[in-house]
Amino acid sequence: MLKVGLTGGIGAGKSEVSRLFVSYGAVLIDADKIAREVVEPGTPGLAAIVEAFGEGVLTAEGTLDRPKLGSLVFADAERLATLNAIVHPLVGARSAELERLAGPEDVVVHDVPLLAENGLAPLYDLVVVVDASAGTRLDRLVRIRGMAEEEARNRMAAQATAEQRRAVADLVIDNDGPLDALEPQVRKVWEQLRERAAESR
Repeated sequence: MLKVGLTGGIGAGKSEVSRLFVSYGAVLIDADKIAREVVEPGTPGLAAIVEAFGEGVLTAEGTLDRPKLGSLVFADAERLATLNAIVHPLVGARSAELERLAGPEDVVVHDVPLLAENGLAPLYDLVVVVDASAGTRLDRLVRIRGMAEEEARNRMAAQATAEQRRAVADLVIDNDGPLDALEPQVRKVWEQLRERAAESR
């Protein structure tokens, strides 16, 4: 099994790279998806968040109001650290559980947005970073995701810099251009990952 950490700043296009890896045969463990699962109603994760941030972070239906929580934490480093201390251990435990289900020949891709920020690179055999310029990322967040520019800038500022991500990268995928320029790069990286997986058996 080859354990790959996949990361990139918000708006860099990491989700598209994940989708392509899965289409080639990767086993994907998506930290964002797991992060949503561990704070569903009735979970200890959601109870801990309400205890830390108050009932105001819940919707009328009792689910987590993610935009509301995001507006509280992304402009406040201390509150963000509190949230991370609740969610990250839960995500880590569930990720390890899913990884144990993969086969010995699989390439297991862990999609981890905050890999660089949390010093997680040593957990993986290889780290792949999806990179795009700050201007490109801001444009995608505002134009495609419909985010307010100030919120987009706050979210970008709360993450690692491009230099910090590149410092932990074994392989970098440049996604500053159009979508059709991305696929050949991802295919090439996938071939390298398959070769590494074969060597490690």
